[in-house]
Amino acid sequence: MTPLELFFDLVFVFALTQITALMAEDPTARGVIRGLLILAVLWWSWVGYAWLGNVVRADEGVTRLAMFGAMTALFVIALAIPEAFEDLPGGLPGPVVSAVGYFLVRLAHLCMFLAASRTDPGLRRQVIKFTPSVLVATSLLLIASQLSGSAQILVWAAALLADLGGTMLAGASGWRVNSAAHFAERHALILIVALGESIVSIGIGVAELPTWPIVAASVLGLVLSGALWWSYFDTKSIAAEHALGTARGEHRARLARDGYSYLHLPMIAGIILLSLGLKKVLGYVGGEDDHVLSDQLYGLPLIALYGGVSLYLLAHAAFIRRLIGVLSLSRLLLAAGLLAGIPIAAELPALVSLAALSAAVAVGVGLDSWRHADVREDIRHHDEPPPA
Repeated sequence: MTPLELFFDLVFVFALTQITALMAEDPTARGVIRGLLILAVLWWSWVGYAWLGNVVRADEGVTRLAMFGAMTALFVIALAIPEAFEDLPGGLPGPVVSAVGYFLVRLAHLCMFLAASRTDPGLRRQVIKFTPSVLVATSLLLIASQLSGSAQILVWAAALLADLGGTMLAGASGWRVNSAAHFAERHALILIVALGESIVSIGIGVAELPTWPIVAASVLGLVLSGALWWSYFDTKSIAAEHALGTARGEHRARLARDGYSYLHLPMIAGIILLSLGLKKVLGYVGGEDDHVLSDQLYGLPLIALYGGVSLYLLAHAAFIRRLIGVLSLSRLLLAAGLLAGIPIAAELPALVSLAALSAAVAVGVGLDSWRHADVREDIRHHDEPPPA
């Protein structure tokens, strides 16, 4: 990974923070749907540059200028996130700024891929087949900027469907993954960025001086984020990178597209929902009244907390299945158990609900590592390094 790509990712960090704040201000189904739609659109923008950086050096020649231009447009989109759906008084129209910014990000990506494919007929054909989905998606976002309410949300969803669905329909025969190690590393680091946002949400959620309930909730949140990190990075990320490295041609491109471009999106979404839930828990336990240890977390924040972790685990299980070919029954059972436990958690104090969630995930991940200790030893210490 080049330093410029890491610099590019910092803009995505800010965008994730903005999305969590947006959903926290409107913790309703509408607010969460809006936040997830923005996340998906920004994710697909980021994904495009992850593929581009695997074909050409991101910090060389004109590509460097294009990257800085895309960073600028992406940063403007992030700034406009609070107004992506509803324009606030004063300033530029937020929905239009978001749509135009997205168009510029995708246009720069498309132009750079066309330039990179001038000596590669297969890649050039793939980029041309990919172009209509970009044009349709950006056009729909411009239309959505002139709408409001449910109609606006539906057009946003249609734009996202055009982008993601169009990419799938265009196939993968011409796409190139020149370095499996680089590609896997880019996505692994962006997952760390999202987990970092969950930790940032803990810090932002502490509005008062630390008390023992705040300290306890913060530690539990960190344990939960750490357990999710462990579930991905202990062995599965290494094995997945190995599988991607040993694949060749179109098969490698399909694995990269399905496992990393598509299945990492629900993982990131799950972490963002977790961040929302953690933010709300800290708000519950951060008060100074006598109800700190009795107030219950309920409704959408509770669903975001438990459901976010479940979504992450389900998406990770699908990622493992697609890349490694193994069905992770432990993750599926843990996700199902967490979803089934939401009604019980709704009857518990917020701090106890978080403690139960953190304990369940930490124990589940720990038992999985213990049960596969031999495999873990082979993957981490005896396997040959994955091919480039």
